Amino acid sequence: MNVITGRVWKFGDNIDTDIIIAARYLTTSDPHELAKHIMEDLDPKFPKKFNPGDIIVAGENFGCGSSREHAPIALKAAGVAAVVAKSFARIFYRNAFNMGLPIFELKDSDKINEGDLISIDMNKGIIQDINKKVEYRFSPIPEFMQELLSCGGLMNYAKTQLIKKANR
Repeated sequence: MNVITGRVWKFGDNIDTDIIIAARYLTTSDPHELAKHIMEDLDPKFPKKFNPGDIIVAGENFGCGSSREHAPIALKAAGVAAVVAKSFARIFYRNAFNMGLPIFELKDSDKINEGDLISIDMNKGIIQDINKKVEYRFSPIPEFMQELLSCGGLMNYAKTQLIKKANR
């Protein structure tokens, strides 16, 4: 999973966790049920328009608001391949990695348009806008964080480490 490619859905600044998944759906912790309602308060048809493997690109402070883990869980369960934003709320940033949702900070996220096809190389720290034939650079994710993503999140990573330790 070192390179992620997908179609872009564009959002602005300060997309909070209540916009990602509205509080009225927090009566369930079923990821597949949550996935049916991502971003629907901004666009009620979004969950039906979105395709697994698509990428969300946003402005500053993505994931602000509540510290709930439901937001990255819902995005991952919906099949969001990655989220690219100028910046992330710190708690969302950590929750995303803990849940295995790839996220990338890119100061030039505003230059990417909805509908563009982009490719994200985690190792090289390059996002290529395939439509525009333009590359943007970001700070690559530390190796440990990439391990969390490749395992599917913190819990799976911990299980993997315990198994490795037991087999020594």
